[in-house]
Amino acid sequence: MKAVEELRLEPYDDQTGNAITSWVVGATIGYGHLILNNQWDNFKDGINSLQADRLFELDIAPYIETVNSAITASMNQYQLDAAVILCYNIGRGAFRSSSVVKLINNPNAVTSYSSLENAWKAWNKSQGVINQGLVNRRNSEWNIYSQGIYERW
Repeated sequence: MKAVEELRLEPYDDQTGNAITSWVVGATIGYGHLILNNQWDNFKDGINSLQADRLFELDIAPYIETVNSAITASMNQYQLDAAVILCYNIGRGAFRSSSVVKLINNPNAVTSYSSLENAWKAWNKSQGVINQGLVNRRNSEWNIYSQGIYERW
């Protein structure tokens, strides 16, 4: 995942990508670590790459566990990687209850999507609006899942 996530050592607003000097909802640092309001003082001056690596290890563990517990079908490594990236981005609860999980586990599952690809790429909205960055991200994740092609969005 670190190969496709951007490393940012200074805090930024996840919605805009712009650097920030005070906490906002969506304050982010490292490899996508969301900064809680009560954590702002720990991160406001930035971090180094070792701190980013440690944050990432702590952050990613529950998402790996969620994917491993939600997915019952066998997957190869690149499919697992893509599922973890999606889970990390949309959240564990949303991932667990998603049509993506249903269709990975049972390709014949009845969902509102005609294919796993369509279900995957439907996660393209931020605050209810289609976001081109998320469209790009989902396309990249799908390329990882379906072809093992790891390219940054």
